Amino acid sequence: MTKLSVNVNKLATLRNSRGHNNPDLVKSALDIERFGADGITVHPRPDERHIRYQDVFDLKKVIATEFNIEGNCTEDKFVQLVLDNQPAQVTLVPDALGQITSNHGWDTVTHKDYLTKMIQRFRSAGIRVSIFVDPDIKMIEGAAAAGTDRIELYTEGYATKYTKGNHEEAIASYVKAAERANQLGLGINAGHDLDLNNLAYFHKNIPGLLEVSIGHALICDAIYLGLENTVQLYKRCLVN
Repeated sequence: MTKLSVNVNKLATLRNSRGHNNPDLVKSALDIERFGADGITVHPRPDERHIRYQDVFDLKKVIATEFNIEGNCTEDKFVQLVLDNQPAQVTLVPDALGQITSNHGWDTVTHKDYLTKMIQRFRSAGIRVSIFVDPDIKMIEGAAAAGTDRIELYTEGYATKYTKGNHEEAIASYVKAAERANQLGLGINAGHDLDLNNLAYFHKNIPGLLEVSIGHALICDAIYLGLENTVQLYKRCLVN
């Protein structure tokens, strides 16, 4: 069964907007686990506009499910944060400074040597590594050559086309990418703009999908549907 990791960045954004501790990020993460999530994801950025570095330490102390830390490994502070907290997984994302949200995967061919070095650094610490990639066969092959454990397919392109009704066209490149990843022995994660409308179709058609990381859409749905109910609805999308 594909795991659901809930990204709690948006809860941190809400908390930070008032300068206090409401919502309480740690309590929220524990509740999300209790409601059925298989993991918690955070994506700290240098400006700490949502997840703060201290949040990572606080969450690490209490998370009982899988802890996934996303971020740009070109930032020394991020690398040290990951090594200090020893999550189950680190997801390497090529964000630029000040970027609002992730919008592309790594060029694993151009940056192969660098990624190989960073992957080895995290793996030597016992941390599973996933690389954020576009659904491009060359990028999948480059990720494998760099020695990563998993890839995370960047799914904005899928979500955009799916919304327009082009379901088969939306999924086609992702199916090919997943098939190649499976051939190369890579685990497959996915994330970005997956929601209650498009998740079940994506899950049904992607062979070997191990994990999805969902934050923005899930938290938005929770405003209307309630957090516990929303987590369960997303979990149902991942049932075979």
